[in-house]
Amino acid sequence: MSKLNNVNIENVKSFETRLKNNPSDARRTQGIEGEWILEDGNTQFVSKIQFENGETEFKVDNPTFMGGNGSLPGPLHYCFYGLAACYTGTFATMAAMLGIKLKKLTTKVEADLNFSKVFGLNEEPIMEEVRVKLTVVSDDPIEKLKQAEELTLQRCPVVFTLKNPVKLVPFLELSNK
Repeated sequence: MSKLNNVNIENVKSFETRLKNNPSDARRTQGIEGEWILEDGNTQFVSKIQFENGETEFKVDNPTFMGGNGSLPGPLHYCFYGLAACYTGTFATMAAMLGIKLKKLTTKVEADLNFSKVFGLNEEPIMEEVRVKLTVVSDDPIEKLKQAEELTLQRCPVVFTLKNPVKLVPFLELSNK
C-alpha cells in the first residue's frame, strides 16, 4: 500500500480510474438526520452519523445568547470544522498525488459574524467572508505547494459549496406522532 501524508494514494488512483470507466459512480447522496431535544439538558440537537465503516454521534448545544447552555460545540463549530477538515484533507491529498512530502500541515478557519439578522434586527449579512489559513511545513518548492493549493481550491467540495450557489430545497413535514 502506497501512502504519503497519511493519504492512501493507491485508493485515490483506483477510484479515479473507476470514475473514468464509470462516470456515474461519481454521484452519491450524502445526508444526516437529527433530532432537537425538547427536555432541558446540555444537548439541544443530536444526530447519528453513518459513515463507511461505522457510526458516531454529533451533539450540539447552542451558545447561551442563542438559548443554549454553551456546553457543547454549536452548529457553526461543526460548519467550520467541516470546512477545515475538507480543505485540509483535499490539500493533503493533492500534495500526495503531486509527490509532495509534508512535514506538518495545520489549518485555521475563521470568520467575523454579525448575528443582527438572526434576531430580525437588520438585513446585514451574517458572514461576509470565511478565511482559511493553511500552514505547511515541507522541503518541496513553493511552486509545487502553490500547485497543490490551486488544485485544492478547484476540487474541495466545501470550497465549491461556498463559492457557488447551491439550491436549498426545504420541506416542512407535519406529523401527529
